[in-house]
Amino acid sequence: MSLLSKHKFIETNATVLLILSLLVVSVGGLVEIVPLFYIQNTIEKVKGMRPYTPLELAGRNIYVREGCYLCHSQMIRPLRDEVERYGPYSLAAESMYDHPFQWGSERTGPDLARVGGRYSDEWHVHHLTDPRSVVPESVMPTYGFMLHDVIDGKYIADVMKTNREVGVPYTDEQIANALADFKAQANPDADTSGLLKRYGDKVNVRNFDGQPQLTEMDALIAYLQVLGTMVDFSTFIPDASR
Repeated sequence: MSLLSKHKFIETNATVLLILSLLVVSVGGLVEIVPLFYIQNTIEKVKGMRPYTPLELAGRNIYVREGCYLCHSQMIRPLRDEVERYGPYSLAAESMYDHPFQWGSERTGPDLARVGGRYSDEWHVHHLTDPRSVVPESVMPTYGFMLHDVIDGKYIADVMKTNREVGVPYTDEQIANALADFKAQANPDADTSGLLKRYGDKVNVRNFDGQPQLTEMDALIAYLQVLGTMVDFSTFIPDASR
């Protein structure tokens, strides 16, 4: 029986085709899944990664609440055009504390994985308040109401406890000082020594929206300004053994 006739026999015999298809899928699945049981962690640990500060975490929740991920992805693929436009490709470790992750599935707007530090706080305020004032062709909705929505961080410790339940390594000390750290990050006149000790000296500390009260705009900008800034890609060397 020639190879062509064998192929015809398989295609015309539903039972044989089903059995062989299941066999191929099973083998392929085992090849992908079995190795995962023999490694302790599927995510390469990267220097610099840390859990979000209370204010950044609040900003992230606002980002999710407003559905920003529907138009903005946070995943730069290892393709030349994406790397040249957005920066180094995304690492799994950069999403290890995101529940849920914000990879997204569409880019009506640009990818935001490396937006941190790319624009000033003032630019973000103008962009979120009136997107067309800085990007004339933008179709983004306006979020000026965030400048008037004052937040007090009353439940931020509970949010951190919930995140710890799903694997984010918040310590008892970080949770106990959640409210103080929440308020201190947006107040450059506050004592931020504790905040910097708990989250590192690279934490952005300033009045993000330029207003005396702490608002949702402060929290969202604090979150945006940290995206893609934790890993130093000038010194990062991938683990070739993984």
